[in-house]
Amino acid sequence: MTTWLGDPSLVVLAGALALDALAGEPPDRLHPVVWIGRTIGWLTARAPQRGPIAQLAAGLAIAIAVPAAFTAAAVALTVWAGGSIVATVIAIWVLKSMFAARALGEAGRAVRDPLAHGDLAAARFALRSLCSRDPGRLDERQLAAATVESLAENASDSVVAPLCFYALFGLPGAVCYRAVNTLDAMIGYRGKYEHLGKAAARLDDALNLIPARITAGLLLVAGAVCGADVRGGWRILVRDGGATASPNAGRPMATMAGLLGVRLDKPGHYQLGDDLAPVTPATIDRAWRIVAVALAGAAALCAIAVAARAVRW
Repeated sequence: MTTWLGDPSLVVLAGALALDALAGEPPDRLHPVVWIGRTIGWLTARAPQRGPIAQLAAGLAIAIAVPAAFTAAAVALTVWAGGSIVATVIAIWVLKSMFAARALGEAGRAVRDPLAHGDLAAARFALRSLCSRDPGRLDERQLAAATVESLAENASDSVVAPLCFYALFGLPGAVCYRAVNTLDAMIGYRGKYEHLGKAAARLDDALNLIPARITAGLLLVAGAVCGADVRGGWRILVRDGGATASPNAGRPMATMAGLLGVRLDKPGHYQLGDDLAPVTPATIDRAWRIVAVALAGAAALCAIAVAARAVRW
């Protein structure tokens, strides 16, 4: 059984999905994404600290070198192991590390539970694992809204996109995507990394262009299953999906806002949806139910795509 390059395996996919559901994230010392992050940190610490041209050049080199190195490592591991059981186990472990469905739900509940008990300090602390926004001054509604936004956005980044790249390009595709996405998360924002992270941010935008829109579609289908306002979801997606600075993040977030009939906003940056219903801890529960159904749909679509390729080949 080959599990590398353009030959994704249903066994590997099923094993990775089961491992995620049963065990969640591997410990840091065994987590390839942690290794990617440490590599990025090591390289950025040694990159030029001033000079936009030098930083742009260094950022471009990092944005190419990190995904290339870890993608090559994924290929080398599976080729070295051959078509054996060892190869399959390695592939399951690596693929599972590239997505985080269970962890996403746990992160949402980590904000929802203290919020429901009025513990804003604990909710603010927990929100840091979901998004980069400073939660220090967010009130209860804003904390709940930021959690709903993050669940919708991360449904694409953390699960749908890596599964899409696995279906298209096998294990190295998923690894390459996750390396680029980790680069964007660490240095792809304005301020300190304005120039160093620009290449990583643009590359991440390109890779997420289709997965973000697939995620929005999956959320609409999931909304129908969960009894949400699908017409509202579509209306807000069309109206507000392009309101964020990112060409992709606003699509799933706007869809979720419309499905729930709520306003999701980041003051001074964007406002998605209409203020038809209050945003409370219960809204987080509703959002997660929709996301969970959408992620199940993404897994099913990935399995169908992998099976279709196997039949064709």
